[in-house]
Amino acid sequence: MSKTPLAERLRPQSLEDVIGQKHLIGPGKPLSRMVEKGQMYSIIFWGPPGTGKTSIAHILAKSCGLPFVTLSAIFSGVADLRKVFEEAKKSFEKGLSTLLFVDEIHRFNRGQQDSFLPYVETGMITLVGATTENPSFELNGALLSRCQVFTLHRLSADDLEEILQKAEDFIDRPLPLTENAKTFLVDMADGDGRALLNLVDVIEEETPCQPFGPPELAELMTKRAPLYDKAQEGHYNLISALHKSMRGVGPRRRSLLVRTHARGGRGSPLYRTADDSLCLRGCGPCGSSRVGASPCRRRCLRASGIS
Repeated sequence: MSKTPLAERLRPQSLEDVIGQKHLIGPGKPLSRMVEKGQMYSIIFWGPPGTGKTSIAHILAKSCGLPFVTLSAIFSGVADLRKVFEEAKKSFEKGLSTLLFVDEIHRFNRGQQDSFLPYVETGMITLVGATTENPSFELNGALLSRCQVFTLHRLSADDLEEILQKAEDFIDRPLPLTENAKTFLVDMADGDGRALLNLVDVIEEETPCQPFGPPELAELMTKRAPLYDKAQEGHYNLISALHKSMRGVGPRRRSLLVRTHARGGRGSPLYRTADDSLCLRGCGPCGSSRVGASPCRRRCLRASGIS
């Protein structure tokens, strides 16, 4: 029998319920101040999946008492936008702005993004957009100039442990996991609160004779794929981190970055040159001025399993 996912059942109903994002929520923080004043501005939430973008947008809409419309840029087109704009005009004539939440707003093309401009400009629509992509790359400059951009961070291990405890309280029983397995579960979620709760949904159905340890948990479910986009910002962030790692951290951390590239679909040709040195194509050898750099790079590649 199907049931509502735990992530939806545990969706926070107020800013106080939101776990993480302490730079935006709390006394004197921007989102909390918006709620206290009851005044909304057009904003863009930028952050990785499972960090609370949609939940926070719903909370802001409810707290400000504005007519609320939600769209997904994946499934909506020009006809849907026209319908929203017409309804927003009617509400504006009654003295109310419409709060429009657009999920995955970067999926709208430039023309569709331009259609928001006159309505946001006049205040007919208060736009709240959510995106996993860098707004500076994916959104029109004219639209960005009319919105505040708030960056949401990946959830820390402490945040995920708090969510895990909240899930156990909600289902009213402890999960059949050892403490080491709980730590392993948090690592598997990789900063994504929704992914963690989806994993809890699977574990909740299990009734083992003894609590699962990390090996049993690994057999029960596959590890979450690393968050990696081979052609966009995540790719270049990892390359930048790898460059910086050559300046003074150990092979263990370098090998982690190389493995992340490899698991994300970028294999050894990105790193291997004729002399088996760690080198990004077109960028020159990393750290070549440092004495012993090449042996160090070879150790890093061997540790990562690429060379």
